[in-house]
Amino acid sequence: MIGIGTAANVLAIVVGAFIGVALGSRFPERTNRTVMDGAGIAVLVLGGLNMMSLFDSSYVSAVTGAGTFLIVVVSVVIGGAAGSLLRIEDRITSFGAFLHDRFAGGGSDNTKRARFINGFVSASLIFAVGPMGILGAVSDGMGTGADTLYLKSLLDFIGSIAFGATMGIGVAASALSVGLWQGLVTAVAAVFSTGIPPEAIAAVTATGGILMIGIGLRILDIRQIAVADLLPALLVAPLLTLGVQALV
Repeated sequence: MIGIGTAANVLAIVVGAFIGVALGSRFPERTNRTVMDGAGIAVLVLGGLNMMSLFDSSYVSAVTGAGTFLIVVVSVVIGGAAGSLLRIEDRITSFGAFLHDRFAGGGSDNTKRARFINGFVSASLIFAVGPMGILGAVSDGMGTGADTLYLKSLLDFIGSIAFGATMGIGVAASALSVGLWQGLVTAVAAVFSTGIPPEAIAAVTATGGILMIGIGLRILDIRQIAVADLLPALLVAPLLTLGVQALV
């Protein structure tokens, strides 16, 4: 059934987050901070691994070896400029604040409110930016199976436990972002029934790696990069890749 993969992913995030919140309340602050640091380092490593797609053979043959990194850089610059003008980070943050006030009891405790919003925004980016969500949703929409999304659901379940323990219940709310994003991709794939060229996949994966590194720096409190403002780069990268390929 089309869409079952995204439904499983949403459920995995919600259940994992609630388990994490229950466990996190039993741990001292030092333990939670250590878990958060470990998660941040893991996200940095994942971002670096995703950037290995710069050396993907289909990507290199499509735009040349030097062109792969150049396209990623240009995509991040253009996407960042567009996202900043559209105030994507501010809008997602405002949506997180709305969810807190509407469903998490609201209240005047600014610390709890900020924790909820941070958990919602950070988890939304982590669970939505990776290539598995896009590729899995496309496969699900085309009716070729949801195996990729099932694997992603397992990984996100584990991740949501860790993030729920340290970031709180806002992580569970990120399931809404994941459901909307992957649901949209699934619907588009179902309507057009088209696959994604491997070189475009590599471009999205490498660009997503840059964003993942930004998320890792954010989790580690090294720098609060407005990663959400960079999200348009994930659209710019494959379009640039296909454009350059047509000219080369």
